[in-house]
Amino acid sequence: MTQREVELILVRQLASYLTIPIFVVDSKGTLIFFNEPAEAFLARRFEETEELTLEEWTTLIAPSNEDGSPLRHDQRPIMTSLEDHRPAHATIWITNQAGVRHEIEVTTFPIVGQAGRDLGAVALFWGVER
Repeated sequence: MTQREVELILVRQLASYLTIPIFVVDSKGTLIFFNEPAEAFLARRFEETEELTLEEWTTLIAPSNEDGSPLRHDQRPIMTSLEDHRPAHATIWITNQAGVRHEIEVTTFPIVGQAGRDLGAVALFWGVER
C-alpha cells in the first residue's frame, strides 16, 4: 500500500464506519478505497481489488447515461470535484462486472488538506428505487 497523507487515511477510516456506499480517490483519480456498502454495487470486495487507476475503475463500473451511452469525462461528478475543486451531484448508471446495471445518485466533493493541498475526492452514492 502506498504511503498516504493523514487526511486521506482519516477519510478512509470514516468511510469504513459508514453504511452509505463511498469511493475515495487520490488527486490523480486513483481509487484508493471503497467501503463495504459499495462492494454490493461493484460485485467485488475491496480486499480483492486494492487500488485502481482512474481508467481501471471507470472501466470496472462503466458509468453511463440513462440510454446506456458512456459518460464523457466532464459529465462525471468525481471529475468535477477533482479538476474544478467543487462539489457535484448527478444521477448516473453503472454496470458492474457481473453485468448488473444500477441507477445511482452520486454526490462528490474534493478533499482539501491543510495549506490548501488538493488530495483527492470522495463520492457518496445510493441506488435509485423506482
